[in-house]
Amino acid sequence: MIRRTLVLSFAVALFGAATARAQDLPEDKVAIWTLQDENSSISNESLKDRFYVNGLHLGYVSGTDGVPDFLQGVGRALWPLGGQMRFAFGLTQQMYTPADIHTPYWPPGDQPYAGTLYGDFALYRDVQDSRSVIGLSLGLVGPASGAQQLQEGFHDLIGQTHPAGWGSQLANEPLVELTSARTYRFSLGSIGGLETDTLPDLAVGLGNLRIYAQTGVLFRIGQGLDSDYGPPRLFPGMTGGEAFRPTRPFAWYFFLGGDGQGVLRDITLDGNDFRGGPSVTLIPYVGEVEAGVAVMVFGTRLTYTQVMQSQTFQHQKGGPHQFGSLALSVRF
Repeated sequence: MIRRTLVLSFAVALFGAATARAQDLPEDKVAIWTLQDENSSISNESLKDRFYVNGLHLGYVSGTDGVPDFLQGVGRALWPLGGQMRFAFGLTQQMYTPADIHTPYWPPGDQPYAGTLYGDFALYRDVQDSRSVIGLSLGLVGPASGAQQLQEGFHDLIGQTHPAGWGSQLANEPLVELTSARTYRFSLGSIGGLETDTLPDLAVGLGNLRIYAQTGVLFRIGQGLDSDYGPPRLFPGMTGGEAFRPTRPFAWYFFLGGDGQGVLRDITLDGNDFRGGPSVTLIPYVGEVEAGVAVMVFGTRLTYTQVMQSQTFQHQKGGPHQFGSLALSVRF
């Protein structure tokens, strides 16, 4: 059942609404740089490192005139009805630890120690009221990701002790992930002079990093909502992407939404593909609720997202997992 859902979701996310006529959008030749951090203690100092601890991302999105010719050909083949395209690339590191970080080994039944590091490559396609993104991530899991060094260095900086069990982390192994996502934007009218809209979202990931399908919806209220497709998140997570195009000098909005994921594979839970080691039994259905705020001014967008996530593996302790996502995007 989940496999059929994945195949259908991938087709819809990549080619869905193919019959919709692309409306002309003005060119936007400005490139965008984004620095983003997701952290389990970013919003509450009482929350300790556990499960999904940190995600760090540096990304670049080209202007609409910066897409190489061969990628424009790929885009025309995928989306024959046209639209404005952008090319994106970036570097992402994510780290995971168990709830018990004080024992010098992996506590059986708890989240394995794991770090991933990968390069992201993506092609954006925007039409009047939807954004499609297809991406490829190439990297690795294991000590070569540098997750242990980053966490220990940060703990030294803030005067905390090191987690004791990084010696049991997942071994080095190459990673590949193909992702496809589509976000729609539907206006809900205005309330007291403020715009409102809804952003349904569908995404899938296929690879040895993760295999999953996701669908969700975001509701927004503010001004200049047509400037973007919601706040950026790291996969897996409901994301509006890093590209934005301000439609007024000062744009802002509050948002609230949620998503559900069907998960077949997650290497950070299932463990290495080619050797034995730490692993837990993943839960095939995961839900998230998120809320936050975005502000766009002087060619800069600052977003904050608070996420509450249901359990991702069996016998996970501590209730829903929480983390915050802070992203700064600047147009150059």
